[in-house]
Amino acid sequence: MTNDVAIAFLHGGKQGSWVWDEVRAAIKQQAGARAPEMVALDVPGCGIKSGRNVESLALADVVTELTADLGAVNASRLMLVGHSQAGTVLPRLAAAQRGRVAKIAYLACSVPAEGQTLAAMLGTGRQGEHEDQVGWPFDRETTSPEAMFSTMFCNDMKPAAQSAFLAKLGGDDWPSACATTDTVWGCEAVRDIPTHYVIALRDQILTPPWQERFAARLGASEISRIDAGHQLMQTRPQAVAETLLAQLKDIV
Repeated sequence: MTNDVAIAFLHGGKQGSWVWDEVRAAIKQQAGARAPEMVALDVPGCGIKSGRNVESLALADVVTELTADLGAVNASRLMLVGHSQAGTVLPRLAAAQRGRVAKIAYLACSVPAEGQTLAAMLGTGRQGEHEDQVGWPFDRETTSPEAMFSTMFCNDMKPAAQSAFLAKLGGDDWPSACATTDTVWGCEAVRDIPTHYVIALRDQILTPPWQERFAARLGASEISRIDAGHQLMQTRPQAVAETLLAQLKDIV
């Protein structure tokens, strides 16, 4: 493992950099003195950037801001790690850091087809109703927000952990254009960068068959699987840390 490669984490929708706390702690525990430099980024409107008016921003603005944030990282090379909606950002962020990004790791990430919005890919109906839409594991018209979040994110959490996690939701919002307007994702432009996709086998919102499809869209050179729901960083942090450290070790 080289100490000249930092890990830059990016969260998914409705969440912030705080989702990486458990994984970062697990990496420090497993790697000890050889733990890499780590930074958890926040999309505008999320985490330490929550409360901002971001309605005028689009994906290009997000990439520009995150690129500036990465300027504070000391290491000369990066492994980008993203979860869920971060899959829509990492290809363009990697392209903006061309020559610096040594590897990209996608954890249960969504990857719309080029020319398709994230919202169109997700659809509005139930899972399985449309071949080209992910669908939802509940009726969005009749299900409460708390029940939605519980179903999507917490199916493998113990009650206390679920309550603690749900209590953190509500303050993080991506710019809406990232889901409803943007259609240029840039996956083809970074296919030369080694890519690892981690499939969450118990994910109830981005089901494993869809994750397989997303990995193919990215041209993932490697795929691994973790027996966890969508929030594998919270429920299986040691397994995620082990996977990421193994990927870091492969970088030369």
